[in-house]
Amino acid sequence: MPTSQHISWQVIQAGKISVIIRRAYSVPERVTLFCAGVAPVGAVYPFIMAHTGGQGLPCPLRTLTGVPCPFCGLTTATVALTHGNWAAAAAANPLAYLVAGLAIGTAPVLVARAAGRTAAPGAWSAAACRRIRWSVGVLVALSWVFQLHRFGFL
Repeated sequence: MPTSQHISWQVIQAGKISVIIRRAYSVPERVTLFCAGVAPVGAVYPFIMAHTGGQGLPCPLRTLTGVPCPFCGLTTATVALTHGNWAAAAAANPLAYLVAGLAIGTAPVLVARAAGRTAAPGAWSAAACRRIRWSVGVLVALSWVFQLHRFGFL
């Protein structure tokens, strides 16, 4: 028996006006959906690169300033992870492991909520939001230090 009654999509027509109501997605669900979209792209990216002469999407910060951003190498790392090359993924950008872990860890939440087996997502407290912002900031800063070291700036 489902524990919640989610409305996935509902169209309400009132005369000539139609209103589409959809349920709110939680952070774990958004992470899972994002990763579910990125994984297939990472799987076919090497084929795209082979047919385009090996020119990938350049990092705007690195292109303009020569300084790598915290996310430089994330595409390379994602492609390496989808092909099982764990060492290359770690060398390119260790954040790919975090993203992969979040995708794997949050997939059951997405499935359970889509099936109506778990309660609707609740709002985070101000303290929880603050902790998450700080955690993400620290992770991005550490990634930037890693990238600066990787490209010889440190």
